[in-house]
Amino acid sequence: MKWLLSILLTLQTTSTVLIHPPITKATEIAIVVLKQSQSEPEIKRLIGSYREIKLRRIFHEALDGFSIEGSPEAIARLGQKEQVLTVSPVAKYQAETEESVKIIGGEEVRRIFDPHNQRLTGKGITVGVIDTGVDYTHPDLKRNYAGGHDLVDNDKDPMETLAVGKATIHGTHVAGIIAANGKIKGVAPEAKIVAYRALGPGGGGTTEQVLAAIEQAIKDKVDVVNLSLGNDINGPDLPISLALNRAVDKGIVAVAASGNSGPNVWTVGSPGTASKAISVGASTPTMEIPSLLIEGSRMRIQPLDGSADWDIDRSLELADGGMGKKEELTDVQGKLVLIKRGTITFTEKAKNAREAGAKGVLIYNNLSGSFMGNLETPLTIPVGALAKGDGVILQKKINHHGVTARVLVSEERDRLADFSSRGPVTGTWEIKPDIVAPGVAINSTIPGGYLSLQGTSMAAPHVAGACALIKQAHPDWSPLQIKAALMNTAKPIGPNPRALYRTYEQGAGRIQVDEAIETTSLVTPSSLRFGKYSNENNSHKTLLKVENLSETVQRYSFKIPYQVEGVTWRFPLSFTLKPKESREIAIELQIDPQVFKRKIHDGFLELEAGSKVIRIPYLYVLEEPGYPRVMGFDFAYGDRPGEYRYEVYLPGGAEEFGIALFNPESYRFVGFLDTETNVKKGQLRKIIPKEQLPAPGTYLVKIFAKKAGKEDFMERMITFEQRDD
Repeated sequence: MKWLLSILLTLQTTSTVLIHPPITKATEIAIVVLKQSQSEPEIKRLIGSYREIKLRRIFHEALDGFSIEGSPEAIARLGQKEQVLTVSPVAKYQAETEESVKIIGGEEVRRIFDPHNQRLTGKGITVGVIDTGVDYTHPDLKRNYAGGHDLVDNDKDPMETLAVGKATIHGTHVAGIIAANGKIKGVAPEAKIVAYRALGPGGGGTTEQVLAAIEQAIKDKVDVVNLSLGNDINGPDLPISLALNRAVDKGIVAVAASGNSGPNVWTVGSPGTASKAISVGASTPTMEIPSLLIEGSRMRIQPLDGSADWDIDRSLELADGGMGKKEELTDVQGKLVLIKRGTITFTEKAKNAREAGAKGVLIYNNLSGSFMGNLETPLTIPVGALAKGDGVILQKKINHHGVTARVLVSEERDRLADFSSRGPVTGTWEIKPDIVAPGVAINSTIPGGYLSLQGTSMAAPHVAGACALIKQAHPDWSPLQIKAALMNTAKPIGPNPRALYRTYEQGAGRIQVDEAIETTSLVTPSSLRFGKYSNENNSHKTLLKVENLSETVQRYSFKIPYQVEGVTWRFPLSFTLKPKESREIAIELQIDPQVFKRKIHDGFLELEAGSKVIRIPYLYVLEEPGYPRVMGFDFAYGDRPGEYRYEVYLPGGAEEFGIALFNPESYRFVGFLDTETNVKKGQLRKIIPKEQLPAPGTYLVKIFAKKAGKEDFMERMITFEQRDD
């Protein structure tokens, strides 16, 4: 008899069912990080006694280590060796799916000259794009293309995947935002693009491929590297995050997308968690945003891509359209129709409403908050999204007494995109993203033409292009100084001037590349983390380096922060710096835990530097905060008949961890598939022997972790089937 395992993955927050096929390979691939560099013969001797392990790649530039393939047991034994720092399974990485250049100051930059009296266009700067490849034949990119490497097929042709059904466009879109130079202009239109194809058909790739791309980019000595890719593990110690830190140490400016898992906090994923990289969130460019004016209050409408303009010039009656099915749209002629999200596509809902005579469509969310989306084909009536709360209110009004509304359109920009992943980073309590840039409705190059896309993938290349401009203007600046210039001059954003987003949502704010290039002062580090409170220490000191880049004496002084009870700051007195002079200054934060009761304290320190104000975001954690205790769960076949194995990431470790089985119909507890206590933080990998498996059947599985009184869990459906040979 054999066991056959099929896993149906379902998230609590979605009705979508994803089928996860069984993994039948008897081996796995892992990344081994060494405590110090070793030669190839030394590495081969290290693994020589493990016949089940095959050496795949050796890394010397991106990190000190190598990738291997072998049985989980042999890999686990190798991980116990004295020379080994960590062993990480190969994770899957996915591509994170003209007006924006103006918003970040890109057009203003054209009037600035570099040290050789040339306008700033990125000329002489090389940007590495680690992505799905690049269509280097595109007329807007062929002049910028400077070669590349394919780490998927292991050759020197990094062309996008063109196979029907698996074709990719992502890397070409990213490259166009950075350096398109034709029908559309990128941020740095004369920068050179080196393409590294690390994500293959369908836009997927592995840790090993991305590491190999970073390794090659370091060897190629690119000036800037962009990674618009990521996974959902919020940990600072994953191999790609460590490799980006190494790239920065070698003089490369590393830019990474923060991820598209917002709007919740703790959602930033690797490599956006890399400490020394510039992690980028997404803001909105200038957009015409309609609002519904109803009984004296306004409700924000998020237009869907493909919608007609919301230029309705009179009040209209609202009608309840249910889910938007044809049979539900019987009385919508000449009205705005309110439809609930779900069951059928946005396009079907909108087409049905148009055919029934509706003047416009409002689709309200079936989960909390609003959403952004697109129509499969452009429509001749306006279609927009509403937050769930607004939709529920409108539905009650319609059903109770009927209601009319008027549409008002206003210009809006500098809001944080709902999908943009937020921090902080687990374990290090670091502020990520570092900055934000436009990432909504961004038009750029794709194979065969142009397309508007959205995501932090689109925001990151704005920053990579900005870094190319700064590097051209200041060729002697280090990656740390370039990052500081962008963060020191960023503009904090929010729904309105008095309601800014938190620092761990937007970092320092939206970049202003012209201000960054012309700054006369730099402060490093450009954000401050004071760590977590302990009983032994309620006073936290840190050092800041202040540089006067100008040709004149400058005076510096800190503004007194807004008074918070239980929080005391100590700053140096006002001081002056001579031209090109720098100084280290001490900042002290004191917390009285008897008075201050928040779990997280964050904000901006403001340093007056001549006529300018430099804002430095900071973060302090008083108690173990509410980050997810469990993430990145995967389940697969083991090496021996009847065995299975799992992997899970515990960002803070766990006092209690387990995989509990329930009857999916009655929710009755059946038993534990596995349990552990006092688990260290990081990746947990276990083998489940045959005798530990439950009886055949379908189970609701809860993967839970408990730490500091807080328990989090993930739900999955697993079916164990028994069959005879």
